[in-house]
Amino acid sequence: MISQILTACTIGLDVYKILVEVDINNSLPAVSIVGLPDLSITEARERVRSAIKNSGFEFPNKKIVVNLAPADIKKEGSGYDLPIAIGILTKNNIIQKPDYTDTAFIGELSLDGSLRAVTGVLPIAAGLKKLGIKTLIVPAENAKEAAIIQGLTVIGAKNLAEIVNHFNTDSPEHIKIKPTTVDINDYMQQKTEQDGYFDFKDVKGQLKAKRAMEIAAAGAHNLLMSGPPGSGKTLLAKCFSSILPPLTFDESIELTKIYSISGLLNPNRPLITSRPYRSVHHTASAIGIIGGGTNPKPGEITLAHRGVLFLDEFVEFPRSVLEVLRQPLEDGKIVIARAKMRLEFPSDFILLAAMNPCPCGYLGDSEKHCTCSEYQIKQYRSKLSGPLLDRIDIVIDVPRLKLDELMNKTDIKAETSEQIRERVIKARNIQLERYKGLGIYTNSELTPKLIKKYCILDEAGTNMLKDAVKKFNLSARAYDRLLKLARTIADLAESENIQALHIAQAIQYRSNT
Repeated sequence: MISQILTACTIGLDVYKILVEVDINNSLPAVSIVGLPDLSITEARERVRSAIKNSGFEFPNKKIVVNLAPADIKKEGSGYDLPIAIGILTKNNIIQKPDYTDTAFIGELSLDGSLRAVTGVLPIAAGLKKLGIKTLIVPAENAKEAAIIQGLTVIGAKNLAEIVNHFNTDSPEHIKIKPTTVDINDYMQQKTEQDGYFDFKDVKGQLKAKRAMEIAAAGAHNLLMSGPPGSGKTLLAKCFSSILPPLTFDESIELTKIYSISGLLNPNRPLITSRPYRSVHHTASAIGIIGGGTNPKPGEITLAHRGVLFLDEFVEFPRSVLEVLRQPLEDGKIVIARAKMRLEFPSDFILLAAMNPCPCGYLGDSEKHCTCSEYQIKQYRSKLSGPLLDRIDIVIDVPRLKLDELMNKTDIKAETSEQIRERVIKARNIQLERYKGLGIYTNSELTPKLIKKYCILDEAGTNMLKDAVKKFNLSARAYDRLLKLARTIADLAESENIQALHIAQAIQYRSNT
């Protein structure tokens, strides 16, 4: 009778249950692994052989056939080492009283039998729980990560021998491994090293830019800053995360799954508790931004999900790279299509971008004269297409600081990030209550149908909006986004209806596009 061991794999963010079947028969000694394995799984033959021998167990000198079912799913990664080894030990009667009912295994083996951490454990744990699995055995380094999923018994083992002793209840050296537990509340209250590192109180002047960022944070709107070098655009962007509302537990789990699959999860902090801030260099490729590759992985826009994607030197990015942002900015997700698969990754992020107004950087500057020709300026700005700018809600100028602002070491009038954040949270709570049960959380997610319902204007606001559409030749998308922006400004003012002054302020932020 063959041995059957449960494990799982991830394709994108989806989890699939995999059955590892092991058979041993009297034939020439060999290990054969079938079921669409990649090279890392094929190499598991030698890792498993050495791990079993160096753990003090006998490796069968026979023909071993390992099947990874279902056979039509491509398997990759080193997480199959442990279930293959357990299957061989069970079939060889080394694990004498196996009880694998509702139990799954995942982990990479070292040659000495110790277990190494693998990626994607959290989404696998969550997926297996939904499939009815009650116990998951993982490397000790992954135990806290898997234990975040409540209602699942997680066993963290340091080596193969520990697992054998765990199941061999009659063994004299039997040691039962205690399940790993975590306190979710402790993780949610933890602060990262960056928390409080950048604060708006340290940004001198730039009151208009700060106000624009408050609006962007309150409604999850995209924002573009334009200004000369050294005016504070990058510092403003770094401070932006400090005014975003805290993550909910569901958002934390969603983000942690993404970072787990990407192999970016800190084993000492198995739960992402702060909104991500991803700053990308302008040499990044389109695949690096949106994700993909031979075995598709999340890109920067997915790693920035529920947080911020900051693109400094915006126009220095190749136009082909910038244009791939159009669909995710509109839909909040990215679909990666391949010949044999179609994967969908979430990408609901706030785009922050910064640029100089011209190649030399000093167009419109009050102190330095611009040396660029009209042709150079036109070519420089041509990388930003109309459809891309249409998806940016707020465009602001960040001018050079005046001397008295620059020399002022302490600005007692400057608001702290915490003060601004309180207003942002209050506005977000208004939106959460308004859109309860609709599947959206912020004003930026409003559909045309919902805009008609929640963005009602009085006569003065309607007339002002008509004049703006005619004067600036706004597209239908820009018209909708202007209404969403006005809705956020009204929420910050705790106004139930959108008034003319809210429309006027929204137009001010849209007029630069």
